Amino acid sequence: MDQSKAPVLDALADYHEKGQTPFTPPGHKQGRGADPRVRAVLGDAVFRADVLATSGLDDRTSSRAVVEEAQALMAEAVGAEHAFFSTCGSSLSVKSAMLSVAGPHEKLLVGRDAHKSVVSGLILSGIEPAWVDPRWDAGRHLAHPPAAEAFEAAFAEHPDARGALVTTPTPYGTCSDLAAIAEVCHRRGLPLIVDEAWGAHLPFHPELPTWAMDAGADVCVTSVHKMGSGLEQSSVFHLQGDLVRPEVLRSREDLLGTTSPNVLVYAALDGWRRQMTEHGEALYGHALALARETRARLSGIDGVHVHDRDDFCGPGGAADMDPLQIVIDISAWEITGYQAADWLRGHHRINLHIADHRRISAQLTHADDADTVEALVEGLTDLSAHRTELRPGRPVEVPPPSTLRLDQVMLPRDAFFGRTEQVPWEKADGRIAAEMLTPYPPGIPAVVPGERLNDGVLRYLRSGVEAGMVVPDAVDTQVTSVRVVRDT
Repeated sequence: MDQSKAPVLDALADYHEKGQTPFTPPGHKQGRGADPRVRAVLGDAVFRADVLATSGLDDRTSSRAVVEEAQALMAEAVGAEHAFFSTCGSSLSVKSAMLSVAGPHEKLLVGRDAHKSVVSGLILSGIEPAWVDPRWDAGRHLAHPPAAEAFEAAFAEHPDARGALVTTPTPYGTCSDLAAIAEVCHRRGLPLIVDEAWGAHLPFHPELPTWAMDAGADVCVTSVHKMGSGLEQSSVFHLQGDLVRPEVLRSREDLLGTTSPNVLVYAALDGWRRQMTEHGEALYGHALALARETRARLSGIDGVHVHDRDDFCGPGGAADMDPLQIVIDISAWEITGYQAADWLRGHHRINLHIADHRRISAQLTHADDADTVEALVEGLTDLSAHRTELRPGRPVEVPPPSTLRLDQVMLPRDAFFGRTEQVPWEKADGRIAAEMLTPYPPGIPAVVPGERLNDGVLRYLRSGVEAGMVVPDAVDTQVTSVRVVRDT
């Protein structure tokens, strides 16, 4: 295929050149009806590009197959057999993938470090999770993706599982040995789903971790808005092999997706694919060089430890690491990552990727340059000089893995939709959770509906909130009370 083409962008340009007159949604009619005050902020181009996909970008019957051609180009560009665009983010794409492999009351092996969107999929579908434990770095209080051996053991315990799902890279940039996990699944004739939301860039440079399709995954979900040039909510799920049928995956997406996809998102996806096929290796080569320079400069700041492969990878750890995720341990400063993130935003207008009880992280992409890196280095250098003013950071009571890992005693769906009550957190020990409790970012639930709560996890969340942690999906976001299954 001709990778210099951009079918969605070309069709959008053609729409304007031909002077189409819409008597269809969207009701702003190319921005003519939009409030001038809104247009002053968003710009006229946003409204002008906001057209229908059918009876707009394409005709009523989609005879030009504009989106289909763009998806085929994407698949070829990354070495997949099929690619499907989603304008509802990978939160929808991963649910579609799950539903293409398992159904209500069927089992799916899932890494317990999965994003909350996966847990939402379990709740909506009624799939029974057979959790696979991640690798836990007890010294650093950090989880890496599960090993292939853990999936092997989980299949032995749950031979009726319909497939497996693993998240890699994690928001901290650490990666699984996907080829080994795929082999574990395929030896049983079962599919592997990879939530690679943080890995849309991986196919485009050889120094980046292995891309899921190259490793043999069957379905791979990517969030192009995270590490690529897509607009927010732009996602692509990729498919290869014959263990998941494309018509099944397409029908599951149709079940969950919007009937009014945003052409702006399609157009940005299309343009990003073309940009990557033409310039991706050079762009990410520059980004990787910039990341190396940034790590070296940040490591020179007193009290800062910038994590690298030596910290995270090797026996008992991750298989690889994306060097564009700059993860910085500031525990020597005796302040929390929450405090650091808030101070940098307030004093230097810097917004960080992740903040936890002892770390902050900065995400670099092909869009970063010397100026953005300079702002980061200057901000952290200034924070280092003012760190004593923030002491002492409130401690977060992080329990050991044996306590942090809760027992799943009910299906997530049954617990979430069953009879519930709100109880003070001090009285929730031993009760069954009826809600997700998710420190965000990175959005990995500490508690899943149907898990039996314990005092250690409750204290972790309460002390975390007091230290600055955000738990946005809790009914009581301060976690002074918890929603639990009502005792019968």
